[in-house]
Amino acid sequence: MASNMDREMILADFQACTGIENIDEAITLLEQNNWDLVAAINGVIPQENGILQSEYGGETLHGPAFGPTSHSTAASSTPSSSSAFRHVVPSRQIVERQPRMLDFRVEYRDRNVDVVLEDSSAVGDIKHILENELQIPASKMLLKGWKTGDVDDSTVLKSLHLPKNNSLYVLTPDLPPPSSSHSGALQESLNQNFMLIVTHREVQREYNLNFSGSSTIQEVKRNVYDLTSIPVRHQLWEGWPSSATDDSMTLAVSGLTFPCHRLTVGRRSSPVQTREQSEEQCTDVHMVSDSDGDDFEDATEFGVDDGEMFGVASSALRKSPMMPENAENEGDALLQFTAEFSSRYGDCHPVYFIGSLEAAFQEAFYGKARDRKLLAIYLHHDESVLTNVFCSQMLCAESIVSYLSQNFITWAWDMTKEANRARFLTMCTRHFGSVVAQTIRTQKTDQFPLFLIIMGKRSSNEVLNVIQGNTTVDELMMRLMAAMEIFSAQQQEDIKDEDEREARENVKREQDEAYRISLEADRAKREAQEREMAEQFRLEQIRKEQEEEREAIRLSLEQSLPPEPKEESTESVSKLRIRTPSGEFFERRFLASSKLQVVFDFVASKGYPWEEYKLLGTFPRRDVTQLDPNKSLLEVKLYPQETLFLEAKE
Repeated sequence: MASNMDREMILADFQACTGIENIDEAITLLEQNNWDLVAAINGVIPQENGILQSEYGGETLHGPAFGPTSHSTAASSTPSSSSAFRHVVPSRQIVERQPRMLDFRVEYRDRNVDVVLEDSSAVGDIKHILENELQIPASKMLLKGWKTGDVDDSTVLKSLHLPKNNSLYVLTPDLPPPSSSHSGALQESLNQNFMLIVTHREVQREYNLNFSGSSTIQEVKRNVYDLTSIPVRHQLWEGWPSSATDDSMTLAVSGLTFPCHRLTVGRRSSPVQTREQSEEQCTDVHMVSDSDGDDFEDATEFGVDDGEMFGVASSALRKSPMMPENAENEGDALLQFTAEFSSRYGDCHPVYFIGSLEAAFQEAFYGKARDRKLLAIYLHHDESVLTNVFCSQMLCAESIVSYLSQNFITWAWDMTKEANRARFLTMCTRHFGSVVAQTIRTQKTDQFPLFLIIMGKRSSNEVLNVIQGNTTVDELMMRLMAAMEIFSAQQQEDIKDEDEREARENVKREQDEAYRISLEADRAKREAQEREMAEQFRLEQIRKEQEEEREAIRLSLEQSLPPEPKEESTESVSKLRIRTPSGEFFERRFLASSKLQVVFDFVASKGYPWEEYKLLGTFPRRDVTQLDPNKSLLEVKLYPQETLFLEAKE
């Protein structure tokens, strides 16, 4: 039966070999195998080249993971699963095992600090590291979050049986909290948007990227990978502030210039490694890979190249297809094509248009004449013996890349798979006709790759040239330039026609505008006349209505007047003579007993209503309309006769 010390060593070795971080699970597996380390490992990681033998039992460990040639053996075999990489055992005996590394993420207020220590370290060592990072005295820290309860600074981490990844937090009750103004400024910075102008050094291309202040430097690098196809592990940056030391740091606290900051990125060159360097770095990769599966992509940061990581030659990794078979979305297929092309032949290559062939036509042919370009279609075929030479020496030559980027829209397609080949031939028939499609269909595999030069015309698209893979850089450049000469002549004619057409359209627009203004003026004049006529008609109608109303009143008053008494009447009669404003006179006899209102009605029946005119007496001069209309003529002294005259009221 193994002692407690032996069991601790066996448990640590078992976790290091298998990557099982759960202590309870590891102890259960060891107990099932009676604490036989080799049997427990073989039960978790089946070995292909024999059963491991333990030195704990007096035997030397042999096998693909423990022998002196462990790295070369592992490198020569293809891993059957992801764990074959994650659980590589160092090439030494287990009794001389590497220390187990523990990862701690420590949170303090608005900061996170990552700490990596050996399990033989003490809790106080974590505080000393945090003291430098947080600028807080270790004596002021309370380190919390231990699953086993509170521990003191002298506690050894191994004795706590911790998993590989741990989360802790720091309390500082003896220190004052940060000022609210600082927290407010930090929050404001996190909410700001930063414009990063990233220059891709190899192709001299700029990208304007917007990120919030809460984005991390790692997120920026992953976005740049999507744009440039340079994996994060290969990116070589210039322009980051000196304070930006951690990829998990947010842009708000990294020291970037707000609102705009310039950066430059290029591809890091991989140095040639010795066998001993590779073996040492393989241990580092093991430690990083255990912490997070997502970091697998960045293994080359530790000196392990993509192909060498599993002992597989780089050419073997390049067997992934340039384009997925039966891809439904052409844009997604072209994204994979570009990424795979970059991984095979480097980043100095033509900028392939990402989108459908129809979209490439729109981009190349259907803009203004001055902005139009030729369309170059690159047809790739992995099974052709000419492909690698054509891509690496011709298509990726700087002179060809520069000339294509200035004068062409370049679109690509992979003809290796039969389904993709048939799809392109269908597109070719639709856009170029059956003759061009038949020409491409009859091309043999060894004649690939092909480079089609297309020029857009008014009614159709013309294939100027079909360049096969058995060519040279000079010949390729000459044929591109020849196509460009034909296109330039056609483009000048198109520009001239377009300018003349625009001039005619401008004249027509000016004429149309002048005609429109004239119509507007005529319509405004006509509307003004119509409004004036309508107003006159309205006033005339009002006047007529008023006259009709006055006439009706006059007739009504005339009919309501009592009959004029005769001269020989036995009653007292008053004779009134009335002068109008026009100088005319009219006379009438009234009974002396008649009311004054009868005189007013008589005058109104003649067209002079007493509301508009006043009736004046002569001797003495008086305003009769001011008298009581209910009094008789005798009472107002208009008897036996009187001369009155009418005067308009003011």
